[in-house]
Amino acid sequence: MADQVDGQALDEVVTFTSDLIRIDTTNRGGGDCQERPAAEYAAARLAGAGIEPTLLERTKGRTNVVARVEGTDPGAGALLLHGHLDVVPAEAADWSVHPFSGEVRDGVVWGRGAVDMKNMDAMILAVVRAWARQGVRPRRDIVIAFTADEEASAEDGSGFLADEHAALFEGCTEGVSESGAFTFHDGDGRQIYPIAAGERGTAWLKLTARGRAGHGSKVNRDNAVTRLSAAITRIGEHAWPLRPTPTVRAALTELAALYGIDSDLTDVDALLDKLGPAAKLVESTVRNSANPTMLNAGYKVNVIPGQAVAHVDGRYLPGGEDEFRETLDRLTGPDVEWEFHHHEVALESPVDSATFARMRAAVEEFAPEGHVVPYCMSGGTDAKQFSRLGITGYGFTPLKLPEGYDYGAMFHGVDERVPVEALHFGVRVLDRFLRTA
Repeated sequence: MADQVDGQALDEVVTFTSDLIRIDTTNRGGGDCQERPAAEYAAARLAGAGIEPTLLERTKGRTNVVARVEGTDPGAGALLLHGHLDVVPAEAADWSVHPFSGEVRDGVVWGRGAVDMKNMDAMILAVVRAWARQGVRPRRDIVIAFTADEEASAEDGSGFLADEHAALFEGCTEGVSESGAFTFHDGDGRQIYPIAAGERGTAWLKLTARGRAGHGSKVNRDNAVTRLSAAITRIGEHAWPLRPTPTVRAALTELAALYGIDSDLTDVDALLDKLGPAAKLVESTVRNSANPTMLNAGYKVNVIPGQAVAHVDGRYLPGGEDEFRETLDRLTGPDVEWEFHHHEVALESPVDSATFARMRAAVEEFAPEGHVVPYCMSGGTDAKQFSRLGITGYGFTPLKLPEGYDYGAMFHGVDERVPVEALHFGVRVLDRFLRTA
């Protein structure tokens, strides 16, 4: 099938990415973000293509956009195409260019959101606008959602949409969004394109230890800081057992075949060692994890506080939540309480579905030298909230990236950027997939 993306779409994806980056939608948590200017920008580009957008807010300024492109087959399940509008903070002093400049320099678009994930928002807009110019209608209904608050709790974004506006997603059976179909260079000439078919669950924890407050010079057997420190040490040093899920098993099997090695899933750690750099695609998702990240105790050096608090970033595999809870109960012990600060489900999507096969085919058409494999994301996306509506989620934001470009480091990192050619590739692949989906 010939490339059906026109030159205007290629120009627009760059312009839209740059423009959206220049709209500062920093989400620091606590509700201080304002996505509305970016939402209005996206809505105007949809409206300009004859697509009627709906703007929705749970909280003033925390705006979401939803629209539907009608397909030719009313009996086919609709496909949700979603991307978030908010970004994490960026310290301008640390960057080579201003993080909200949207500067295009030497064939690269710079700025916060270039990869996470205003690039995908721009691809969606460029593709559906190209369809409007060409009179194209997809087979399935395509529901487009640009969401707020993904970088925090999603309460003002996909959670709000799923809980309060489910009717807008009627008929949606599957969804695609961020973190998949990007080029992973293994350092030995191979180009791997992982497509996400799962996510670990989110378990952000608050740990609280209580004790007897007192003078720092006195003997104190009930020191809250000591109790908390002991629990945090146990958590940080815990060796979680291997629990490869179906998606991870599929990833390991396909990677082993690519490297011509035995896919011995009875010794996953040994298999990972044989995969070399490609093990990075899998190693964070073969087991649960819990990383201490924040500590807070005391107010004066000579005062023993009566309470100490810590936060832990926990993640659990599909089917692994019970083990996670039981392990935390044991590691914290009787003197430390723990609770969920934020809690979301783990996801698992079939890798033998027709939709996965079409995503694979679209990538392979424009990157015939590439090797598509399934993988599970170590973190999470808005697919968790949309799963409440029975929508099966995949990670599919296609980007053809040059060797030496560290895709993973772009997420929440300094000097986030995306090559113009990667955006052009993404528009072509996304267009092809959506036409056939």
